[in-house]
Amino acid sequence: MINVDITEQGVKTGSDIRKAAVKAAKAAAKLEGKSGDVSLLFTDDDNIRRLNKQYRDKDSVTDVLSFPSEEEGFLGDIALSLPRAAEQAREFGHSEEREAAFLVAHSMLHLFGYDHETEEQEKEMREKQREIMKKAGYEV
Repeated sequence: MINVDITEQGVKTGSDIRKAAVKAAKAAAKLEGKSGDVSLLFTDDDNIRRLNKQYRDKDSVTDVLSFPSEEEGFLGDIALSLPRAAEQAREFGHSEEREAAFLVAHSMLHLFGYDHETEEQEKEMREKQREIMKKAGYEV
């Protein structure tokens, strides 16, 4: 079982986007056999840029950030830029809900310890993301 605590900062999220994000988080947890709590922040570009600078020393806007936790029962934090997700959805020609689900799926894998530093790791993450998206009801 997974619990997703959603917070908004500087944005107003539609219920369809929140539902898509939760579906992706639950599908990821089920695929990996994980349970626990996840904190999901929907925010704007300014706030995600600040977080990126503060925690990764990168002074740039990004679509999503993942902060794994070592605390028992708490998987970690995810921060998602809603404007960036909307822009990417337009670029890729799919819905904002699908893009939010994909970004959450990607971030959940980071919370579970996956990374994409090497070509092999990136391939494994892509395969897992496809499985999660399919389980969440989105074709990739």
